[in-house]
Amino acid sequence: MEAQKPTQPAKANAKNNSGSNVAGIKNAFLVILACFVVAVCLFIFWFGHESHFEEGHPIDLWGTIYKGGFIVPILQTLFLTVIVLSVERWIAISSAKGKGSIQKFVAGVKKCLAANDIQGAKNLCKNQKGSVAAVVAAALVSYEEMDKNTILTKEQKIANLQKTVEEATALEMPALQQNLPIVATLTTLGTLVGLLGTVMGMIKSFQALAASGAPDSTELSTGISEALINTAFGIATGAFAVISYNFYTNKIDNLTYAIDEIGYSIVQTFTATH
Repeated sequence: MEAQKPTQPAKANAKNNSGSNVAGIKNAFLVILACFVVAVCLFIFWFGHESHFEEGHPIDLWGTIYKGGFIVPILQTLFLTVIVLSVERWIAISSAKGKGSIQKFVAGVKKCLAANDIQGAKNLCKNQKGSVAAVVAAALVSYEEMDKNTILTKEQKIANLQKTVEEATALEMPALQQNLPIVATLTTLGTLVGLLGTVMGMIKSFQALAASGAPDSTELSTGISEALINTAFGIATGAFAVISYNFYTNKIDNLTYAIDEIGYSIVQTFTATH
């Protein structure tokens, strides 16, 4: 039981730091719902406004988009959701990064550790803030506890220190990756829904061609417009989602690398000085 007690304050500290380091939207369903309402309003009151039509035929791009059919607001919902969640992840990851350069922060903490200046490293964490600083702060608390502990062996102290770093990192990662799975899903879903709209538009076109007598050019053009508009929205949604997902995944990987690097340095410093 005595071997476990020293790790509890550090674990509690990691939990306390984790909750406020990453800003972000917790409920993505509300984002999707809001985007759907906006998309429907745009579809009905803007794209479908009579000023964009003449004798039932579209006279500009907005009217042509309206002719894309009921799949258009669904695709617009997906596209708007990608945009909103991308902006949300930018804000969240920026808050997780903290103030200033991560590279300079890591270098500063390493310098303090080399000089055995734990308080200086803590001050750097307090000024930097963010997820990386939260993990380092939790590790430094554990570092001091293990330094003062006279009961555990050196191996046990190192193991507890490593465990603290791992726990603090595990608490931060879910907040960084939040909503990214939805963006990843939209990379495929947007394309598939666009393809569905394309198929439906082509069906209408072939129905016009199959009509008795001369083909109805209006129905034919409407079907082709629906197919092309939905294709465009589907491709745009999928492409933007792929770019957004890969961009933020790379940002998170960089933060994770910084956490791993500085966590390793803390453990190695403790090993070398004790």
